[in-house]
Amino acid sequence: MNPNSHLHQTANFAVLSVSYEKADAEIRGKFAFFDDHVKDFVKTLHDENLGDAFVVSTCNRTEIYSTTQNYLLIAESFCKTVGVSLTDFMKFATVLRHEDALQHLFRVSAGLESQILGDFEIIGQIKNAYHRFRKEKKNSNPFMERAINSAIQISKRIKNETGISTGAASVSYAAVHYILNHQKQLSEKNILLLGVGEIGQNTVENLVKHVYKPKVKIANRSSDKAEKIAEKYKIPYIEFENFSEELRNTDILIVATGAQHPLINKSHFPNGKETLVIDLSIPNNVEKNITDNENVSLVDVDELSKHISETIEQRKKEIPKAEKIIREMTKDFLEWEKKRKLAPNIHHFKASLKHIENHELHNFHRKHRYVGIEDMELSNKLIQKITNRFAKYIIDNPWKADEISKLMHEILVEQPNNEFNEKH
Repeated sequence: MNPNSHLHQTANFAVLSVSYEKADAEIRGKFAFFDDHVKDFVKTLHDENLGDAFVVSTCNRTEIYSTTQNYLLIAESFCKTVGVSLTDFMKFATVLRHEDALQHLFRVSAGLESQILGDFEIIGQIKNAYHRFRKEKKNSNPFMERAINSAIQISKRIKNETGISTGAASVSYAAVHYILNHQKQLSEKNILLLGVGEIGQNTVENLVKHVYKPKVKIANRSSDKAEKIAEKYKIPYIEFENFSEELRNTDILIVATGAQHPLINKSHFPNGKETLVIDLSIPNNVEKNITDNENVSLVDVDELSKHISETIEQRKKEIPKAEKIIREMTKDFLEWEKKRKLAPNIHHFKASLKHIENHELHNFHRKHRYVGIEDMELSNKLIQKITNRFAKYIIDNPWKADEISKLMHEILVEQPNNEFNEKH
């Protein structure tokens, strides 16, 4: 075992992850964490003095990132906030700690852990989630701050230096890809999109790009947003209160809303019209029972992800390049953290040298009534040089840092200053 491995433990960093790998869309929906949960969760952390944590919740995953020693207490607070039991959550959660947690954050940010490999929507979601928590908490955590910034840099580098996001393959593209492959005479079909958040907008963009003159209308609970999107893509929008009426003439309904409970149920399909419903929401915003009507078919996020395997095969070839970037950036991060941990030792050592310098310059001035600027500059250079040597040694040999620092303190500070007290 590497003797300095204990210093690579990156504080108490931990991640608890519930993702598509262990939990299907319905189960993931139970653990979805919404914006209006943030305030209560942060308040609990503060009231119980639990330290720092933030939650990322997307259609593929809900993850708790924490720098608190007892991550189970954080998980418990999360479960209380979203109204689930800790036992249920832990049944589906993967727990990673220390360097493994850091690597996981970087891999997720890089799109390597996405259900659709190379889907970079996640980095924006991580960034936004962290900033929401930071805003609520009103202070920052240097470790977390650095980790998020590194994750953003990794994502940028992988996007620019590898082909891992080559070819269109996001949830929104997958929806359009599915429609193109499963619907005939698409230009004649009435398409209605409900919800114009990020995924909804991307879906509209893909429809306009890949379908010749699509007959698309959009609806949203807030009409302001719908108006802007409609204007941007030159497509009609309908008022939300007219949604049910519009649905009667709809062949394809795409639901990309962010509600906590289903908005669409079988009562929306009373007339037996053949309708394809695509639910891009997590938790599901469409009830499964809509297929009780045999003319209605339903496709969700998990189903869509299976339909873009060719693009994914191409992207898989780029994984080694992406992993190399992550290794480099992880090494940089660990170096930074090592220096941060050892900074007090280094500062203390330098302060001890400055103490001796002041004493000596004072004696020199008392004897000669003069100290030249060049002497002071030389002295500062020497102190910096010796400090750099000391810093390099304890950074290269971190397991010896405390012992060496103690020894230096004894030599430079605690020993009687006989040699400095001689009468000159």
